[in-house]
Amino acid sequence: MPPVALTGDDLTVADVWAVAVERRPTELTDAAREKMRAARDVVERAAHGTHEHTYGVNTGFGRFVSQSIPEELTEELQLRLLRSHACGVGEPYPEEIVRAAMLLRANTLAKGNSGAHVATVELLLACLDRGIVPVVPARGSVGASGDLAPLAHLALPLVGEGEAFLDGERMPGLEALTRVGLEPVQLAAKEGLSLINGTQFMAAFTALGLVRARRLAHAADVACAQSLEALQGSRTSFLPAIHVLRPLRGQAASAAHVIELLEGSAIIESHRWCDKVQDAYSLRCAPQVHGASRDLLDYIDYTISVELNAATDNPLVLVEQDALVSNGNFHGQPLAFALDVMAMATAELASISERRVERLVNPNLSDGLPAFLTSEGGLNSGFMIPQYVAASLVSENKVLAHPASVDSIPTSAGQEDHVSMGNAAGLKAWQVLANCENALAIELLAGAQGVEFLAPLEPGVGVRAARAFVRELSPRLKDDRSLAPDIEAVAAAIRDGSLEKAVG
Repeated sequence: MPPVALTGDDLTVADVWAVAVERRPTELTDAAREKMRAARDVVERAAHGTHEHTYGVNTGFGRFVSQSIPEELTEELQLRLLRSHACGVGEPYPEEIVRAAMLLRANTLAKGNSGAHVATVELLLACLDRGIVPVVPARGSVGASGDLAPLAHLALPLVGEGEAFLDGERMPGLEALTRVGLEPVQLAAKEGLSLINGTQFMAAFTALGLVRARRLAHAADVACAQSLEALQGSRTSFLPAIHVLRPLRGQAASAAHVIELLEGSAIIESHRWCDKVQDAYSLRCAPQVHGASRDLLDYIDYTISVELNAATDNPLVLVEQDALVSNGNFHGQPLAFALDVMAMATAELASISERRVERLVNPNLSDGLPAFLTSEGGLNSGFMIPQYVAASLVSENKVLAHPASVDSIPTSAGQEDHVSMGNAAGLKAWQVLANCENALAIELLAGAQGVEFLAPLEPGVGVRAARAFVRELSPRLKDDRSLAPDIEAVAAAIRDGSLEKAVG
């Protein structure tokens, strides 16, 4: 794969997924190197050519901003900064989140407004490309002066400290560098601050989460179309003439997608003239619910697309003004809102999906399907318990969807008196995404089972493709077996995009 070239200006969500998950290599462009050198010159003049107080260069941090640091200790200051701030707790972040944060930190430094040495960024990218993943505890960031504690843990291996994973083995950071033929750097003035002052872990959750959320929105339409077929519902609620009268982009897109999936359905044609007047809301209102989630994902896309190429350091280096300027670009509120919205948007996809599963398994609602989608009920329980599981996941999501971004707690003796709690929002959203992938996997499995009870009638071309794909991962349920591996396999196919590729 060709490397992702970092300029600081044009990184995309797709690039982040490619590097963090698919392990695409990276490189620093010559233009980025030039911008970084120019910014470094400004920092050097501030550190060694003047006696003015410059935050993080010759002063302490947070409430210690008024404490002057002698010139001969400016490099030691940066090392102690990393050590003091690396005090996160809890289990490590998922590997792909750390890899995404490494990429995003390198890209914001490449923008040329932080003053880091080129060699420092090149080492960060070399670690990324050679599989070094710093051990970063997932809890300890309030999302205000950036993700300080997590980014400090991320940066420690660059100076030969901290811990890292390499090929799944946990080891000291220096050992990881040595094993892949790299050497630690010695930080110069401001470089420690440049490595930790930013929103990169929140942004990592947002960028990777957006990819997963869009795949969930696609899967929700597919699952709905298949359930509609199994329940012998109507396609009329999805007709374009309806949605042009309420022209919300997401609603129209979802309805059009379902109509496309139903194209050529013999099942729908067979009951065109039945006496059923209306379908339940979980079918009839699916475009309105799925579409509202889609529209929220567009808002998240706007926010993260800006953030990926934003300068979030403090102070920022303004090269043309030959100045280092204190600012608040590190504050995570935009991402905290986006992550909370992500949790709500995807939770609703699972919520309406679980109601469709209930209709599939409940003989009082399913219009002729056998109870719990099994031919030998009693001896077999069929899809009874998968519906319980979906209900459990949806209920958990209701708690997790409570926003973290409306909370704040002062830190640094009141100097940092409003924070975003964006890291908490990211952790919650990540769990909601996993819950939704499993819930929609259950609907896809149940819907495939339901459609097959209507044979020899066949569903629409898109639903046929979906059912065939599900059957590659999960054989039809005849006698009871554990469906846990099947649910996991279909959820993984939603997450990695293979369902979307197979069905369209």
